[in-house]
Amino acid sequence: MRHTISLFLTLAAFWLFNSGHYSMLVMSLGLVSIVLVLIICHKMDVVDQESQPLYLTPQILGYFVWLIKEIIQANITVVKHIWLGKESISPTFKKIKISQKTDMGKVIYANSITLTPGTVAIDLVDDEIIVHALLYKDFESLEAGEMDRRVSLLER
Repeated sequence: MRHTISLFLTLAAFWLFNSGHYSMLVMSLGLVSIVLVLIICHKMDVVDQESQPLYLTPQILGYFVWLIKEIIQANITVVKHIWLGKESISPTFKKIKISQKTDMGKVIYANSITLTPGTVAIDLVDDEIIVHALLYKDFESLEAGEMDRRVSLLER
């Protein structure tokens, strides 16, 4: 039930944000469309902890701020190595062990790796991610485990 309420509030906020009109007709049409979407979602059986990960809500903002900082730093590093030329890069594939227990945590970790410039998560199998990195030192930062630790904290 709380996932349905969360979805209702999310859709209502999205509707109000995009509409910009607050007449009774528009508001009632919005309410009807939201209720219709909720009915369809329940018939499809897609309203659950995966589609509405409420447990992530308190910590996710701090993680996003940290991830944006990491993305900016990685962008600077990639641009520096572009200027230095192809001799300065060392493209490599490597398997990285992960500590996430939930599918959501594993996907967040893999997507975070891919969002960070210079690294791409190629495959996710059980408790390992195959990563391609532009620089070998990117593996050192992944193996240090800061991103893994932060994503694991989101799962709690």
